Amino acid sequence: MKVLQTPDSQFEGLADWPYQPVYTMIDTTSMSMSASISASDAVALRVHHIDARPQNETSGDGVETVLCMHGEPSWSYLYRKMIPRFVAAGHRVVAPDLIGFGRSDKPTETTDYTYERHVDWMTQWLMANDLKNLTLVCQDWGGLIGLRLVAAMPERFSRVVAANTFLNTGERPASEAFMAWRKFSQETPVFDVGRIMRGGCKVKPFADELRRAYDAPFPDDSYKAGARVFPTLVPISPESPSARENVEAWKSLRKFEKPFLTAFSDSDPVSAGGDRYFQREIPGCAGQAHTTITNAAHFLQEDAGEKFADVVNQFIAANK
Repeated sequence: MKVLQTPDSQFEGLADWPYQPVYTMIDTTSMSMSASISASDAVALRVHHIDARPQNETSGDGVETVLCMHGEPSWSYLYRKMIPRFVAAGHRVVAPDLIGFGRSDKPTETTDYTYERHVDWMTQWLMANDLKNLTLVCQDWGGLIGLRLVAAMPERFSRVVAANTFLNTGERPASEAFMAWRKFSQETPVFDVGRIMRGGCKVKPFADELRRAYDAPFPDDSYKAGARVFPTLVPISPESPSARENVEAWKSLRKFEKPFLTAFSDSDPVSAGGDRYFQREIPGCAGQAHTTITNAAHFLQEDAGEKFADVVNQFIAANK
């Protein structure tokens, strides 16, 4: 497995991003059987996250930790409007970059990436940092991976906020919007991340500095294997890889009685209706103040990040 690391210079001077990088090394030789790799592929991978804490708080003991998980093709920068509001409310914020994204390592071949590897990579990262008492805030692939972590380690999570995401098993047809995106991702000759991010937002114009920030992890196409292949890893039929594992994860989630909130946006054709499924299937959704974030498309963190953060803060305060 050949791995690239985006040069630090790519991330210099990004708007509203004062955070120092934190890195965790994970060992791919210890991966689970379902995500196993050959000896020739065994490498150490570097996972990046930011760790923002309230002033004078260092230990994390007794402090609520908000775990912000991004999706495709973004990185933790997506949460920059929300992090200050979480910290102001007294919460610690941990926001990782998935392997292949942001400042995390980037294997160069699309075949290096599978759904199960992504789950295993983030499981190792979570356990290495011994994160507990978590409020998961997940969107897009942040949910496809994050909800698998919740299903496998429910004791580490106190609450969940799901936004514009799902945990696909292939038993229900994928939306036309998703299938169109999946087709585009594999056929477009130029995978323009900044342009894709702009297309997933409702609020316009999309400033040049934002395009630069979202393009930053990818100096050239050799860094984009993970971003390019990600849409093909979503199970779209019961025979798809990881469909069975997601069916098993749903068995756990259907027993999850801790507070679970849906906060989908009003203008995302990819995930529309997923919030109602969560509300019907997960016990922890009962009695919660589920909401729709208005005037926001797929990347609601960009379109309405402050509003979304306030919803999360209110949810935590109401469910202590």
